Amino acid sequence: MTTVALLGTGIMGAGMGHNILAAGLDLRVWNRTAAKAQPLADAGAALHTDPADAVRGADVVVTMLGDADDVTAVLEQAAGGLAPGQVWLQTTTVGVEPFDGLRAIAGRHGLTLLDAPVLGTRAPAESGQLVVFVAGDPAARPVVDPVLDAVGRQTVWVAEDNTTAQASRLKLVANSWVLAITAATGESVALAQGLGVDPQAFLDAVAGGPLDLPYLQNKAKAILDDDFTPSFTVDNAAKDAGLIVAAAEASGTRLDVAPAVRDRLRRASERGHGGDDMAAAYKASEITGR
Repeated sequence: MTTVALLGTGIMGAGMGHNILAAGLDLRVWNRTAAKAQPLADAGAALHTDPADAVRGADVVVTMLGDADDVTAVLEQAAGGLAPGQVWLQTTTVGVEPFDGLRAIAGRHGLTLLDAPVLGTRAPAESGQLVVFVAGDPAARPVVDPVLDAVGRQTVWVAEDNTTAQASRLKLVANSWVLAITAATGESVALAQGLGVDPQAFLDAVAGGPLDLPYLQNKAKAILDDDFTPSFTVDNAAKDAGLIVAAAEASGTRLDVAPAVRDRLRRASERGHGGDDMAAAYKASEITGR
């Protein structure tokens, strides 16, 4: 049986962990706040308070944390339990340049590092419907495929090595689209309200046509219902927007929308919505900041 160590059981990691268990894999879990991992322990996972204990003897180490700094810190804590030959499935969105630091960690410990960010939010994570982009040694596939099959509906192998972080690059492109749609949805609803137009009239006007998207309808409904239960938080979205801007600048690509979206998300966070769903970026359009 494949043994998996999952480091990080937040919104995304929790759903992934339950699907790993449902696939019949042996799961150990660690989270900075242990209480967040308790539901996985109740479902059959082994809960560890030390990441080194969680990874010791595991076939696959999965990291689903906040950012590259978090991943680095946790892997340093786990160092005593790591061993050459383990497969490290790095699913956190860390961007392009920061991935180099993670590759160095893998090299020091003899780990097979797979650059494997996931596309999706809470619901796809919980239902095992994530899309996983993977760049890395294909020789690791027999070990890691059971994990990828458990957490996702599709695995896209984009490169046979991780040297240029091709999976992370693709994830940033996909996220630039998601964040742009999210911002446009919030602005359209806010503009309708500001102009005295029923936002539902706008949604009905585009419904079923080429300008419609299920995502538009879902996020607009959340805004109109004032329900910002997080599927992916404002703060995480702002972090990803910052990674997109940094990667574009490093490549010599000028972006206009992504920096604006980043600033909009940061403004929503400053107004107290950092832990809300990223649809709460809509709040950045409120002049009063209420």
